[in-house]
This record gives sequence, structure tokens and C-alpha cells, in this order.
Amino acid sequence: MVIGVDPAHRSASALHLAAMLARSTGTDLIVAAVVPPAWPSTAGGADAEWRGYTRDNADGALDYAAAVLGESIAAEYLLHEAPSARRGLVELAEQREASMIVVGSAVDGQPGRIALGSASDTLLHASPVPVAIAPRGYRTEAGSRVSRVTAAYRGTGASTPLVLGAAGVAAAAGADLRVASFAVVPRDSGTSGAGLDADQAIADTWAADVEKHAASLVRQVTELEGAPGVTGVAVGRGESWEAAIADIGWEPDEVLVVGSSTLGPIARVFLGSHAAKILRHSPVPVVVVPHGLAER
Repeated sequence: MVIGVDPAHRSASALHLAAMLARSTGTDLIVAAVVPPAWPSTAGGADAEWRGYTRDNADGALDYAAAVLGESIAAEYLLHEAPSARRGLVELAEQREASMIVVGSAVDGQPGRIALGSASDTLLHASPVPVAIAPRGYRTEAGSRVSRVTAAYRGTGASTPLVLGAAGVAAAAGADLRVASFAVVPRDSGTSGAGLDADQAIADTWAADVEKHAASLVRQVTELEGAPGVTGVAVGRGESWEAAIADIGWEPDEVLVVGSSTLGPIARVFLGSHAAKILRHSPVPVVVVPHGLAER
């Protein structure tokens, strides 16, 4: 897994998430600080001073990452030159054939929630591999492992590969699998955007259909060789996305897996409106899977 650290802001959130994922799956980490490429020498050495400053910051961020991860996590620490953090992380993921890119939330985000900054937002539109995002201030206990993988299910056939893919991830991590959907029923009803924004009667019918379809999908999972334990199907309801997502309850070491929009470029992450709302209100780390990769 490629872990992106910001040379300008030292944060342990992505590192804690990466360590938990690494312990759960036995995957080595590549911790990278992306710095701008060297420019041709300029008069007065101003460019040399700037390069020295940025590299010193990057070295400091990598030293901090090593201190957070400790010696129990196998990791390589490196500086990578690229015009942007997005391009640098994608280049490393492709060069090293990484299974995932892990980043943290924007520094101005709400504590305990995920906020996309300019770098992470553009990364979601360019990454050829899943992107895991840690909520701001995310922390795990020493030695923690993934306890449960929740797959966000939209109630359509397009979600089936994502759930089956999440089952494989859960099995590899020794974690349980849960399938979850969310119904947002505003107090004043009506339609206010993405997901299921509807009146109560429609929500009841939709939830019953989702539970029926998801139960059939869960049976497929349990028949797979080496299938993970399945804790069932959950449908969260609430007057807002935050309330609907909180309604199903979450474990401290849980991760949520969402699929990208089917309208996005093939084999690239592109958040649809459903996934974007879920991501912003999730209390646990979110793994966004590019359309076309879930089944593989």
C-alpha cells in the first residue's frame, strides 16, 4: 500500500489506518512524501533554498511517520518527485503495483469525519486502485486489526461486485462482513438530492426490497470458499445522511467500502452523489473502489 504524507502538515490519521490495514492483511507499506521536481538553477540560489526547505519538511514528515508506525510495521520511506501529490501517489501505485493508496482527511475538516482537500479530491478522480481515507484525528489502539468490513449496497445489480469484492477483502483481513444501505427521510419529505430521499411509505417499501435483495447476496457470499463471517444486512434510516449512517452503529476498528459511480471513467475512481454523501458522514475510514475493479 502507498501511504501519502503531507510534508506541510504532520498528521497520524492515515498512518494509524495504514498500520491497521497492514496488520490485518500482511501488506508492506510504502510511505511517501511527494515534493516538487528540481527546477533549473536560478540566479542567487533561491530555487536551491526552496528545494532544501521543502525536502527538509518532507524528511521531517517521514521521520514522524516512522516514529508513529514503529518497527513492528514493515515500511519503506521515500521522497518522490512529482508536479503534484496526486500524480506522485498515482505514479508510485502504478510503479509498485500497489493494492491501495491511503491518505488522511483535509486539515480543515471536522474532527472524526472525512473532508476532501484539493489533493485527495483530485486523487479520487485519477487513482487506478482503491483509495482509503482516514477521518480527521483517526486513531487506533496498539496492535488493532480490522474487525468488520461494511459494504455500502445500493440495492441494484451494479452493487453486487462491490459486495463480493468486499467479502474477499474481509476474508483476507480475517474480519466480518456486513452489508448496509441508507434511507434518508427528511422531516418535510420530498426529494432533496442523492440516495433515497423520500417519504416514509416509499422508504419502507425500498428498505424491504433492499433487505430481500441483500439477503440473497449474503447467501452467495456464505457459499464462497473461505467466506468471511457475515453479520447480516443493516438499513440505516434518518432525517439526514448523518443520522441514517449513524443509525446502524459502528465498531471502532471497522472500515466502510463504497463503490465509485458507474458514470465514472472505467478503472478510475469517480465519486457519485451517493458515495460522496456517505463518505462525508462516515464515522469510520472509507475505502473508495474504482468502477470496474470491484469484481476483479
